[in-house]
Amino acid sequence: MADLTASSLSNDRALRSGPAGPKPRRRLSRANIIVYGTLLVFSLYYLLPLYVMVVTSLKGMPEIRLGNVFAPPVEITFAPWVKAWAEACTGINCDGLSRGFWNSVQILLPSVTLSIAVASVNGYALARWRFKGSELFFTILIIGAFIPYQTMIYPIVIMLREIGLMGDLGGLVLVHTVFGMPILTLLFRNYFVSIPEELFKAARVDGAGFWGIYFQIFLPMALPIFVVAIILQVTGIWNDFLFGVIYTRPETYPMTVQLNNIVNSVQGVREYNVNMAATLLTGLVPLTIYFISGKLFVRGIAAGAVKG
Repeated sequence: MADLTASSLSNDRALRSGPAGPKPRRRLSRANIIVYGTLLVFSLYYLLPLYVMVVTSLKGMPEIRLGNVFAPPVEITFAPWVKAWAEACTGINCDGLSRGFWNSVQILLPSVTLSIAVASVNGYALARWRFKGSELFFTILIIGAFIPYQTMIYPIVIMLREIGLMGDLGGLVLVHTVFGMPILTLLFRNYFVSIPEELFKAARVDGAGFWGIYFQIFLPMALPIFVVAIILQVTGIWNDFLFGVIYTRPETYPMTVQLNNIVNSVQGVREYNVNMAATLLTGLVPLTIYFISGKLFVRGIAAGAVKG
């Protein structure tokens, strides 16, 4: 009887693990190989230039002239980084990227703060405090988000000249604030719409007003979308070149314009290690923001940033 039972159990296992059993596993394994293999290829494609930049920035010029761009540095040197930051020349100025960095910081902080503060209030009002013509106002904002920047360059030059801000950091702050507001308003409005309306109605019943509901209910719940807005603005403003080169002068150039002037300088020997170090230094701020707040960025997008 025991032998019969064991035989039936083994037959049952054989039927379960027959030709139809392992096939899904093999297919799944092949699918994983294809997916991860594709991701690996794309990762290498994007990381290889970064690797070349890093190793080149750590080499001296005699080693670079040997021509092997993929070889790691035989002797690591940080002199190109020091020169890129404080000694590289653009015309008669030989202060590297340091001046451009502090100019970019002075542009970035007020631009991000003002644009996000105003856009969050706009989005909150459009989501919960409907007024006559609010839909028209929202439509105009959305249209403004998709107007090409190039069509507005000359009118903004005239406007900044008339108010005395042409060539000044304050003028560039104003430009970034205005251009960032439409898309940020859309993000905040869609996020605030996703918050349950019962919370808003309960606060109204308790006697809370416009600002009370904003600061006590909506603002504490909006951390993910604020992170999304900060990442978008920091990346866009820090990496901007077009507005920086047009609306500022050499003394107030942001870091990206300084980088362009250093890389494209035709005086003396072209120092590729210094150019690579300058490029990496310029990209450190947005990269740091992404690494620190990447998870919150995904949460903000998933929680309603593109809904509504």
